[in-house]
Amino acid sequence: MDKRVLIVATSRKTRGGITSVIKAHEKGAQWNKYSCHWVQTHRDGPAWRKILYFLSGMADFLVRLPFYDIVHIHTADYGTEKRKRIFARITKLLRKKLIIHLHSSDPKDSIGGKYRDLYDYSFNHADKILLLSNEWKKVASRAFPANISKMDVLYNPCPSVEKGNPDMKHPYILYAGTVNTRKGYHDLLNAFAMINKSHPDWTIVFAGNGEIDKGKELAEKLHISHQVKFVGWVAGEDKDRWFSNASAYCLPSYSEGFPMGVLDAWGYGLPVITTPVGGIPDVAVNGENMLLFAPGDIDGLSRQLSCIMDSPQVRQALTNASKKFSEQDFNINTIANKLDLIYSEL
Repeated sequence: MDKRVLIVATSRKTRGGITSVIKAHEKGAQWNKYSCHWVQTHRDGPAWRKILYFLSGMADFLVRLPFYDIVHIHTADYGTEKRKRIFARITKLLRKKLIIHLHSSDPKDSIGGKYRDLYDYSFNHADKILLLSNEWKKVASRAFPANISKMDVLYNPCPSVEKGNPDMKHPYILYAGTVNTRKGYHDLLNAFAMINKSHPDWTIVFAGNGEIDKGKELAEKLHISHQVKFVGWVAGEDKDRWFSNASAYCLPSYSEGFPMGVLDAWGYGLPVITTPVGGIPDVAVNGENMLLFAPGDIDGLSRQLSCIMDSPQVRQALTNASKKFSEQDFNINTIANKLDLIYSEL
C-alpha cells in the first residue's frame, strides 16, 4: 500500500505562487497515488480571516496526521515560517516523515538573512529539503551546511494550457504578478517610456494586484498612460485570454524563488524578457531561450523591449524555446514523476 501525504500550504483561494504550485501538483499522478490532502493554513484578508484559517487548518491537520505518513510543508519568508514551524514540530512529535519545501522570494527575508535562525527547527529536523533551483540550493547549503545531504532541487511546473494562436496575437507585452517594487513594475514603465513613441501600436498590460494607483500615476507622469493598461488580478478565462493574446511576457524582478509568471508564460508559449534572479540562471541563455537584463537596468530593458517589438523572428525563436521548456524539464508530468520518487524514497 502506498503511503499517504499531507500537504501543508496556504489556501487555494490565496493569490500567489505557492497556491499556483499546489494546484499544478494536484494534476500530477502522484497526488492520487499518495492520497494527498491539502491542509490550508492561511488566506489573505482581514486578521479575523487569517486566524480562522489558521485554526481550521490546524484542526484539519491534527485530525488527519495520525493516519498519514509524510508531511510536505510549503514555507516561504518570515511570516510564513513562523506559522509552518508549528506544524513541523507536531509532525516530528508524532514521528512522521517531514519535507520542507522553501518558496522564499529573497534570501535576506528567509534563510540568508537575519531570520535564518527561525528556520533552524524545520531544516534540522526535515527528512528532505526541497529548493526551487540550484541557485537556491547554494544559498541553503551555506546557511545549513550540515543538511546538504537532505537537499534536492524540485522546479515549479508550467501550467498545462492550450497554446495561443499565432495569428491572434495582439501587440502588447504582458506583466503578470503582484504590482510592487520588488517585481520592478516601475522599471518596465520607465523603460517603455524611452521607446513608446517609436512603437505607437504597442502597449504594456499589467495583470496583478498591488500598487496599481502608483503605477497609473507614474504612467501619467511619463506621458504613456494611453499605451498602458492595468487590468487587476486575473484568473480563469480572463487569465487565459490575456496570456493567449499577448505577444511577449516581461518580469523585471529584483528577486524571486522561481517565478510562476515566467512558468505561466512558458506554458502559453510566450517569449520572455526577465532578469537573471532566483532560479532563472539555472536555464537562461540570453538571446537563445529568453532575453535578459540586469535588475534595475532600465536602458537594458528598453533595448530588449525594442528587440521583441521589432523582430517577429526573435519572437518566434523565443516562442519555440518557451514551448520546449513547458514540454520538457518544466512539464507537470516531469515534475510529478520526480515528486513521486521523492515520496517513495521516504
